[in-house]
Amino acid sequence: MPVTHRSKKDHVVASLRRDILDGVLAPGARLIIDELASSYGVSPIPVREALQQLQSDGYVVIQPYAGAKVAAIEIDAIHEIFALLESLEVISGRAACERMGDADLDELERLVARLDDLVDDPDRWAHENLTLHEFICAKAGTHLVEALLRKAMEHWDRLRRYYFKDVFSHRLRESQQEHREIVRALRTRDGDLVERIIREHNQTALAAYVGHISRGTDPGRAAPARARPPDAA
Repeated sequence: MPVTHRSKKDHVVASLRRDILDGVLAPGARLIIDELASSYGVSPIPVREALQQLQSDGYVVIQPYAGAKVAAIEIDAIHEIFALLESLEVISGRAACERMGDADLDELERLVARLDDLVDDPDRWAHENLTLHEFICAKAGTHLVEALLRKAMEHWDRLRRYYFKDVFSHRLRESQQEHREIVRALRTRDGDLVERIIREHNQTALAAYVGHISRGTDPGRAAPARARPPDAA
């Protein structure tokens, strides 16, 4: 099948996003259209369009007369990201109370158990954690929430790998216990209880990261891990 203009642009978007999330392209790195076009084997047009899309997704900054660069990783974004994740997870959790059957909840428990085996591998845990949240959204029928949640988790994963790699790994066992509490709450079909547990889960994680900052850690010197996206845990 021939490569279309659209598929070229999508290829560049996917490649640049991957390199940004993996830390191959560092925050503040200049993105020169001609160099990228040569690197990806395309004309400058799909590169220019890809940069526009990545700017709208928050990964790239385009400045008049200065060109494009990789967006900075702002530690202040932690509160915004957690607020967004919490809101989205509450929506999907409440919907899951009404729509997930017993077999779905059994599968969700198996996904949580699979994560137990990955607590010593934070990057793989983060990737599989996204799978867990996508499963809830899919079974709850909240497909728009799923798309937004994936984007929010990608931004969180970039932030946590750059600033919070150590504290994230220490949070995983606690996070697993909170996941099991969420599953138990879902089995009660009590939307208010599910919402409370989800909010507590997010607020506990937020407190851990804010506490890490307040202890005076110099986060800017942490090297980003090279892994694929996703989650706040």
